[in-house]
Amino acid sequence: METKSPVPLAVLVGIQLPDITDIMHEASLQELGRLVKTLGYEVVGSVSQKRDGTGAGLLLGSGKLAELAAMTGGSGVVGSMAAPSRSKARERFESAPEAAAPAEPEPDAARKPEFVIVDHELSPSQIRNLERATGAQVLDRTGVIVEIFHRHANTREAKLQVEMARLKYVAPRLRESSGGGGRQQGPGAGETSLDLDRRKVRDRISELKDQLEAVQRDSEQRRAGRRDQLRVALVGYTNAGKSSLMRALTGSQVLVEDKLFATLDTTVRALQPETKPRVLVSDTVGFIKQLPHDLVASFRSTLAEALEASLLLYVVDASDPTYEAQLEVSRGVLREIGADAVPSRLVLNKLDRVDAAGRAALMEKHPDAILLSAHAPEDVSALRDTIIGFFEELMVEAVLVLPYAKQGMIGEVYESARVLSEDYNEEGRVLNVRGLPGAIARLRRSLVTS
Repeated sequence: METKSPVPLAVLVGIQLPDITDIMHEASLQELGRLVKTLGYEVVGSVSQKRDGTGAGLLLGSGKLAELAAMTGGSGVVGSMAAPSRSKARERFESAPEAAAPAEPEPDAARKPEFVIVDHELSPSQIRNLERATGAQVLDRTGVIVEIFHRHANTREAKLQVEMARLKYVAPRLRESSGGGGRQQGPGAGETSLDLDRRKVRDRISELKDQLEAVQRDSEQRRAGRRDQLRVALVGYTNAGKSSLMRALTGSQVLVEDKLFATLDTTVRALQPETKPRVLVSDTVGFIKQLPHDLVASFRSTLAEALEASLLLYVVDASDPTYEAQLEVSRGVLREIGADAVPSRLVLNKLDRVDAAGRAALMEKHPDAILLSAHAPEDVSALRDTIIGFFEELMVEAVLVLPYAKQGMIGEVYESARVLSEDYNEEGRVLNVRGLPGAIARLRRSLVTS
């Protein structure tokens, strides 16, 4: 009978810097725990320490390092990477059979954590030192996020983006791998295995760039076709409820999970019930504190949905005590790609988890925000009306004359604008329409050139 592999166990390590409050530090550790859970690991403990910085070679002081090592079964000291010298007499003594009865296998409760997860980005030498001191595999926050992205990417574009970011993360850590694996001189004149690995990574990144550029050209063409349409982008922190709101607004069966980074691929659907002209809603990848720069760069094309939207809805989990810090993270990432100039509204979601006093405080602090629960139909309906009202203010009325020889364009007109009335004269069909200035200008150009 096949036995199921045990769930990997992990210990969290948090460093509280002078500018971080106790609440923010605790929230960050909790978030890291959710990231680790998303990877499929079980958190069995945590170690925290206040430090002035994260540049120390061992990150932790000797006392906290010993505490961590006790949890993982490590020695608590870095020691030498060289194998200890052993005499022949010592080897014969240790290899002699013992008369004692065979030891019982350790119960599952006695298992030691195999992973140490640190709530900061670590240098390769810090990872090496911690692994030697704890006897466990060490991952930093960036490594965890990159691994989650790697597992959750579904479309070809997302897979290419994530693989590139992952290789950029791994590349510098090849230089100081803790388990060198007995690397020998490899092929080529004086080229070591490590040199070969580095060259393979560089070549693969170059190959991925070429493939990604081709895929992104197709994506840009699709976005160009939607350029004059009414577009709303849901943006915000991971697990703020964007996908639930997307499903409620559009009726689409997008993935909804209580996990961090459940959505990596941009989904575009029409607002339901449909309006004339149609309003397109896009669900974008979520943000998180200390989102690796390589991931932001790789997902720049995906985030272009936010850059080219007519309206951004910043979706925030109002029940999270650190929602304001999360909102600032989201705004910071969008500033990085230049999307901070796009008109936006703040949506305080998950209001069903906030008590009456909390709601009153939110309304006082954010009087212009939209308070709702994505699971309340009346709230979603009110948000839909707000979206439509926003676009109504941007629309203008115009008269288009559709020549009798170009009646095939009538579908495009109805798709791009709202037709208020129709009439006929000797030139053709006279349409009184209402729509965005850009869409009407495009229709006029088509009427002249087609």
